[in-house]
Amino acid sequence: MSDVTIKDFEIVQTVFNEAGLDYQLELEGGKISVMGPSDIVSSEIGILFSRLLGNWVYPRRLGRIFDSAGGFILPDRNLKAPDVSFVKADRLRRSVRYFAEMVPDLAVEIKSQSDRIPPLQKKLEKYIELGATVGILIDPDEETVTLYRPATEPVQLTNDDVLSIPELFPGWEIAIPELWPPVFDEEE
Repeated sequence: MSDVTIKDFEIVQTVFNEAGLDYQLELEGGKISVMGPSDIVSSEIGILFSRLLGNWVYPRRLGRIFDSAGGFILPDRNLKAPDVSFVKADRLRRSVRYFAEMVPDLAVEIKSQSDRIPPLQKKLEKYIELGATVGILIDPDEETVTLYRPATEPVQLTNDDVLSIPELFPGWEIAIPELWPPVFDEEE
């Protein structure tokens, strides 16, 4: 059996959509991966991160932020969709009604309940190898944020740290605890 192409992938995606199946798909090495819905903690972290970043990015017109539905055709011909991604304005002046044919400048993966860390680390390392400026692994279970950059070892941040990405977002920073879903106490 031959490898699946982007065109084949689009056909499968259309069939799934027409059947009412809401799966997230990725293409890697000619094989389609089907991912089910994420747990709600991971989903909420994605929204919180996107909101905190978007509040800085959009007023300054720095670029575009995408959620996990935004697909990227990478130079290795794989199709990936990070949980959150960012592309600088000068690289994507206008969004298109298709997959972005580029590597995002920022790729964020958020560990869900069923994920294992090593595959997520490999995924982020691949984004960096292909040209991403920064990769981020958010682990809600350990409450850590690990940053990946070219030619350096990953740096792990904890709740005592502040996240900043000056090479993409000069001046932007957030305390790591701001990424975790709030706990609402019962009214007394």
